[in-house]
Amino acid sequence: GPSREKFLRDLALLRLLCRVIRREHIEIIHAHNYEGALIGVIAKWITGRPLLYNAVNLMADELAGYRFIRPVWVANGFARALDWFTPIFPNHITAVSPELKQWFVEHGIPEQKVDMIPAGMQPEMFDNPAPEKLRARHAIPDCPIVMYTGVLNAFQRIDYLLRAFAVVLREQPAALLLMVSPLVCESHEREHRKLADQLGISHAVVWIAPHSLEDLPSYLALATVTAISRPECPGHPVKLLNYMVAGKPIVCFTGSAKGLRHLHDAFIVPNQDWEALGKGIVTLLKDRALAAKLGANARATVLANFDWRQICAKIECIYDRLLAAPPRAASTQNQSAFATRAH
Repeated sequence: GPSREKFLRDLALLRLLCRVIRREHIEIIHAHNYEGALIGVIAKWITGRPLLYNAVNLMADELAGYRFIRPVWVANGFARALDWFTPIFPNHITAVSPELKQWFVEHGIPEQKVDMIPAGMQPEMFDNPAPEKLRARHAIPDCPIVMYTGVLNAFQRIDYLLRAFAVVLREQPAALLLMVSPLVCESHEREHRKLADQLGISHAVVWIAPHSLEDLPSYLALATVTAISRPECPGHPVKLLNYMVAGKPIVCFTGSAKGLRHLHDAFIVPNQDWEALGKGIVTLLKDRALAAKLGANARATVLANFDWRQICAKIECIYDRLLAAPPRAASTQNQSAFATRAH
């Protein structure tokens, strides 16, 4: 999330980017997510290079959850302004989900300016997990393990997962919930621990933070079932791809089930229905054959559709189009988009 230190780093990154563009004769700026896009827009103005924006989310869904800007209504207003402003200036946009592309088009971005290209995975990263070292490190017993990996911010709706796990414990009292986060966030974890205490499930929840990216495959190898409790997600949850490539059965809300089908490669339940989320987890803990089928199909899906080698070929086609477009034509397209949205 945002921080005062990051603003200073972003300024340093902008200076570095402009130097590298000129020194190495870089032809295209490829910006990832909001910080990258905002830095990329300024670098485009300074250097005249075309900008490709890789959009993975909307700020209106997340900014208030970082609790950096207060009060909430100010954060929400600023987020909506960013969602309106940021897509105007890139020469082209890749959106990681159909829903995100649709949002851009419905809010005035020309459809020909946006391609849907999902996030990608490197499957070989998950080829050699070592779960037993982590089992020993955290003294995790041999029992059914429900796992969540990712940050604990409010927009992830960890409260739904904790309530769902209370449902799980009624039928699977030996189960553990492992909350594995790459970052330490004491304020969010403190709130979630308080809810776990109120639900009477603290004894069965293990909080692990931080962890390295290299350890992620080994943590996932410990999981019996994986879960995502975020109901609305215009982007594509990277944790979903991680679960899929690890071959783990997934239970999630409809809003996070990008590219998945119920009972084919995931167990999908209606948004916000945490009781159904819990019952779905119980179903897969009890029906190991179904769980194995969903996990295997999820891995097949991610290998078929989300391998970086396939995705890079699509991105290279966009590079070719950007380099073929005269700068004046690209500038005119952006001005037209701004005029349409301002109107």
